[in-house]
Amino acid sequence: MDTMRLRAERLRSHRLSAPAASLTEAASHLLAVQSQEFWGGRWALAVRTRGIERIAEVDALFDRGELVRSWTMRGTLHTIPARDLAWVLGVTGDRQFRSAASRHRRLGIDGDMLRRVERAVRGALRGDGRLTRAELFDLLGDLGIDPRDQRGVHLLQSLCLRGVIVQAGVVPREVGPAREQYFVLVEEWIEDAAPPADPLAEFFVRYIDGHGPAGAADFAWWTGLPLGTARVAAEAAGDRVREIDDGLFVGSSRPRPSTAAAEVVALPPFDEFYISYADRTVIGPPEILATVGPGANGMVRPLLVARGEIVATWAHSLAVGRHIDEPVRDLLLHGRATDDELSAALERYRRFVAG
Repeated sequence: MDTMRLRAERLRSHRLSAPAASLTEAASHLLAVQSQEFWGGRWALAVRTRGIERIAEVDALFDRGELVRSWTMRGTLHTIPARDLAWVLGVTGDRQFRSAASRHRRLGIDGDMLRRVERAVRGALRGDGRLTRAELFDLLGDLGIDPRDQRGVHLLQSLCLRGVIVQAGVVPREVGPAREQYFVLVEEWIEDAAPPADPLAEFFVRYIDGHGPAGAADFAWWTGLPLGTARVAAEAAGDRVREIDDGLFVGSSRPRPSTAAAEVVALPPFDEFYISYADRTVIGPPEILATVGPGANGMVRPLLVARGEIVATWAHSLAVGRHIDEPVRDLLLHGRATDDELSAALERYRRFVAG
């Protein structure tokens, strides 16, 4: 498949050229969006949805428990519909936990410590309780466990991978958009879990629906599963996906592109349109990708994408008072988009975070 068509088809699957009618529709279609940066995961859904103008509209879904954030795959935080969390962790959780084993040994985390922490956390959260990460770290301190050196994060991650806790409601902030979430008990927060008959097949279908054209190697990268398992998943998907090129699949039912959709979009750091493929050169040459990242610090910069091609990176602060400032762009490719198109894309984002 030629590059131009591949870009166009992925823009469609990602709901960037075929925006969803609602945030819940966008979230279900993508299944999971990478969200180390909490604001970035919220914008990733908004930019794929028609008519969303305020970050509070996304926050309301977290507050109602329709969306949650957890380490769903690759040891990385993602935003996911609450009803899909349990079965996804059923596929990825054990593998993620095993991959952290050597780090746990270095931190002194063992089964006994995890059991102690789980009992204490369940006791603190039972009865619809909610605590911030800092408050849970204080709880660890009360148990005689030092949360520093990422020990606290690994303990909370382990409880999330086991389906004990999850990040849900948004911690309010007096000025500017909220920047963190509460941890809550999964059993008290998520009531309409919807396990599919074949979770592995469902995983592949949902990935292809929201990211295709893509193949087994892309799915393996995205999920962190072995390539052999990814191939089994592709086979199990059957006629729920359609092969349109050698090893490249799309969903059997696809969203219709909209002529009203912007051709230049501002995407957050770690956006799925960039990060979720084994080969990212479809949307930019290696020298551009080196600028975008992941860099030495593991970060991936926010992008301006014109007709499926990276043309610039951008930056914006959510610090109090600065969240209403204009984002700053760094043009990488000249002549691919007009100044008006670039400005309009960033202004849509600025209005979203400014509320």
